[in-house]
Amino acid sequence: MSEDYKIKSFNSIEEAENLLIESRNRIDEIDNELLDLISQRTSLAKDIVLAKDFIGMPIYDKSREDKLHDKVRRFSEERDLDADIIDQILDMLTILNKNEQKKILGRNVNG
Repeated sequence: MSEDYKIKSFNSIEEAENLLIESRNRIDEIDNELLDLISQRTSLAKDIVLAKDFIGMPIYDKSREDKLHDKVRRFSEERDLDADIIDQILDMLTILNKNEQKKILGRNVNG
């Protein structure tokens, strides 16, 4: 565990309250960054589906999704995150992208 994330001991309620406020503010900033990244990711998925459609490639690529899940699982384990939950987040991102792709193509992108 990183030095920055060890359990802290407090000398006063004010110190604990300040850390709580600072931590919550940083979480809000990170949430905004995550939403921006999700938006960027979804925009790229739109480009990908248009390119695949033009080239004549299948829209659904199971091997690509499997590689992404493997990468996320390794990443999660290296950082001591719950790999199952992170995998579920990836599933949700994939569903979001597929829904956007369906809107663009007007057809089922699951195969």
